[in-house]
Parts: sequence; C-alpha cells; structure tokens
Amino acid sequence: MAMNFKVHVTKDYLVFCAGHFISYEGDKCERLHGHNYRTAVEVEGPLDENYYVFDFIALKNRTASIIDELDHRMMLPTRNALIHVEEGPRSVHVRYRDREWLFPRADCVLLPIENTTAELLARYIAQRLLDDLQQHHGFRPRVLRVEVEESVGQSATCEWCG
Repeated sequence: MAMNFKVHVTKDYLVFCAGHFISYEGDKCERLHGHNYRTAVEVEGPLDENYYVFDFIALKNRTASIIDELDHRMMLPTRNALIHVEEGPRSVHVRYRDREWLFPRADCVLLPIENTTAELLARYIAQRLLDDLQQHHGFRPRVLRVEVEESVGQSATCEWCG
C-alpha cells in the first residue's frame, strides 16, 4: 500500500498587501488597484528521518521571506508585451498605450512575469520557493502547490510536480 504525505501551511502572516493592474482580452488594461493577498503552501514527499515531510516552521519562514518582498509594493510585470516598464535610478515609468504612471523605485517590485495575475504570482512564488528550499535545506518536494488568494473565495493555484 502506497502512502502519500503532505504538509500545508497558511497563516495570518503569510499575507501581503500590494498594488497591481493587468492587461486582458488582448487589448484592455485594468485600472490601478490592490489586494490583501493570502498565500498557502503545500509540499508532498516521503517522510524523512524525523518522520515528517518538511519542517512547518522552516516552510513558513521560507515562504514569508519571499512574500515579504511583495508586501506594500506596486507589482509590475517585466515580460508583458503591452505594459512597458522602464526602470530608472529613482523611479519606474510605466506605459500602456496613452496611459502612464510614474512610481518611486523603492515602492515597486519588478517581477519577471507576463502579468500580475494570481496564477502567475503563484507560479513566481512557487519557483522562488523551490529554489530556496533546495539551496537552504537541500529539499526538493515531489509536489509543491502555492495558492494565492486575491480576496475571500477567489484564488489561483500553481502546482509543480517533480
């Protein structure tokens, strides 16, 4: 009989408040707005010598260190064909067609993603977390799931299977 083990973490401190806007339907762009995002992480794998998949505290801490970089920032995608992001030493100039914004550089996080959707934020966090767990703990889960909730009842999940 095969057994599968999972560890799931989500806490009040696995949240981040951030601004964003997305392009959609090929040629539209949302108005600038923000969310109080909540993050949940789940890893699957075999039990180790301590009889757990992975340490809850370490998983929470690693996740928190990644989402802390997003907290109280304007999230901007650098791989969007319609939203042009130009980084300067003190500011970030953003353009979409005839609309433009100028943000203080310290208030922005430039993300190597195509759009700041919940799906791609989940993928970004999952990729960072995979690298972080491998680098700091030598751990590579069989499965990693990252859920990003934009508002109550509205979330997206990225699942990585190794």
